[in-house]
Amino acid sequence: MPVAKGPQISPRSVLILGFTVMTIAGLLVLMVWLVTSQSDTQIVLGDRDFNAGDIDAIRQEIDDHGPILYSDVGAGGQRDIIVTYRVTGAELEWLAFSARREGDPRDCYFSWDDRAGQFLLTSAPSSSTDCEEVTADAVGTGLRHYRVEIRDDNIHVLLNEYPE
Repeated sequence: MPVAKGPQISPRSVLILGFTVMTIAGLLVLMVWLVTSQSDTQIVLGDRDFNAGDIDAIRQEIDDHGPILYSDVGAGGQRDIIVTYRVTGAELEWLAFSARREGDPRDCYFSWDDRAGQFLLTSAPSSSTDCEEVTADAVGTGLRHYRVEIRDDNIHVLLNEYPE
């Protein structure tokens, strides 16, 4: 029985395919370079803005139960933040900061101790991780802070912007 031959790839076809692929790759690199070379372009991976909720409801919750822990905000679900406020003069200053120190295990986070008036590094209830005995003050000194904006009576935490 005769056997049919499959498609044959000639050296000419390989060269044309290779040239086409290189041209497309070059155009993509050129487009990215053109977009990023503009002075106002900023590449940001992940969510930029976390809407924590209604300002009055959050203030009432903080007054009743202390600072609020938000778990898994932003893209990737690895960012835990604490939202609270402090009174400065006649105004409220809203604060948002990381609930974990850099390099700490995922199961270790700061929780509010109302009696002590500070945060204590705690391990998640279902975790076997032992966390170092560390405290942080009520405004999260030493932790990564995020910029906070109030828009339409909602608290927005800007996850890629840090106060100076």
